[in-house]
Formats: sequence, C-alpha cells, structure tokens
Amino acid sequence: MSVPVDVEVSGGGTVYLFTPLTQVAKDWVEEHVQVAGYQQFGPGFAVDHRYAGPLADGMEAAGLVVR
Repeated sequence: MSVPVDVEVSGGGTVYLFTPLTQVAKDWVEEHVQVAGYQQFGPGFAVDHRYAGPLADGMEAAGLVVR
C-alpha cells in the first residue's frame, strides 16, 4: 500500500521546485511559508537550495509526505 504524497520536490543544483499536491499541503504552505518571497512556477514555488532542506524537514516534521 502506497502512502499519498503531499508535496513533490523536483529540481536540483541551486533551485528546487516545491509543488503542494494535497489540500493539507496547500494549507500548510499558506500558514508557514511566505510564498510571496518565492518565485511562483505553475502550482509550485521555487526555493533556493539553501532553504530547500530545512523547508522539506519542516514539512515532514508536520506529518506531510514529501517526495
């Protein structure tokens, strides 16, 4: 049985793209991330590589499934 993914992370190098896939993830991002400070890219937002790890860690600590 597979666990549904809440947030998909793609990219690498200097920029990562975080795409919230579930309403729970969208709500978490709205509450915890100042998306206005990030570059919107379709349904996701771009994050500098220095912040990608801590952001993913925070999402996982909140119970979100990040892939």
